[in-house]
Amino acid sequence: MTIAGAEFGSLTRVVIKHARDAFASDAVISRDWRDLSFTEAPDLSRAVAEYDAFAALLASRGAELAPLPADPETSLDSIYVRDASILSSRGLILCSMGKPQRATEPAAQGRAYESLGFPIAGRIQPPGRIEGGDVVWLDERTVAIGRGYRTNDEGIRQCRDILGNSIDELIVVPLPHWRGPGDVFHLMSILSPVDRDLAVVYSPLMPVPFREVLVARGIHFVEVPEAEFDSMGANVLAIGPRDCVMVEGNPRTQAALERAGAIVQTYSGREISLKGGGGPTCLTRPIARRPA
Repeated sequence: MTIAGAEFGSLTRVVIKHARDAFASDAVISRDWRDLSFTEAPDLSRAVAEYDAFAALLASRGAELAPLPADPETSLDSIYVRDASILSSRGLILCSMGKPQRATEPAAQGRAYESLGFPIAGRIQPPGRIEGGDVVWLDERTVAIGRGYRTNDEGIRQCRDILGNSIDELIVVPLPHWRGPGDVFHLMSILSPVDRDLAVVYSPLMPVPFREVLVARGIHFVEVPEAEFDSMGANVLAIGPRDCVMVEGNPRTQAALERAGAIVQTYSGREISLKGGGGPTCLTRPIARRPA
């Protein structure tokens, strides 16, 4: 288990959950999509095709895929595997979800991780809440955690205790109300590191003190325009330093990344990303990366 290269080292192993296993059936989708706040009901056959292409893209870049199995105790949201666990140098930390409908996901992931031989460093216990989308490694020993509706102070405290002396700094980032507690909003909604000195950001929703911290660390920004925020321009998965995957349909952000020297590949995410509010970082739980 390693977090070498933080969020941007070359991805060598990654946990995923295929759309066919998360979405289960047309009947399950029809029953649950509204309660889970999807914008529309995903089309299962199209979602499977999109996910096949997404998984093939990851594999083509040398990442070993570790798929999670179907689990009747989890929902459509379980396709967004990032949120139910946190990677650390001590092992995986199982989260306690801020979205009540996702409460069973950490335990389901824990069972799968144990069967795969992945070490579990700890579990966040209620009333603590924390979701993996709020956790961003800026380097191997510095982690930023968004404090918002999905992640509370007690969850952050427990996470800090589990990490112990494996980190030098934990930065708490207060998140804005934005569209309220029912919206899908994490720290990674506005920040995606793609190299040690480069991050994709949506500055209008970024707290000034945290933005200043990033600037002081020598991080340059690819700014996402307002027109590409809802289409997940700020949600970019680094599969290596300046080697990125993003949802198609964000040409201005893509062009800005390429001007900054990044290689960018895109995937069609209408069914698996846009309808459920989860981009490529949400669809993946990186397990191992080579140092950047």
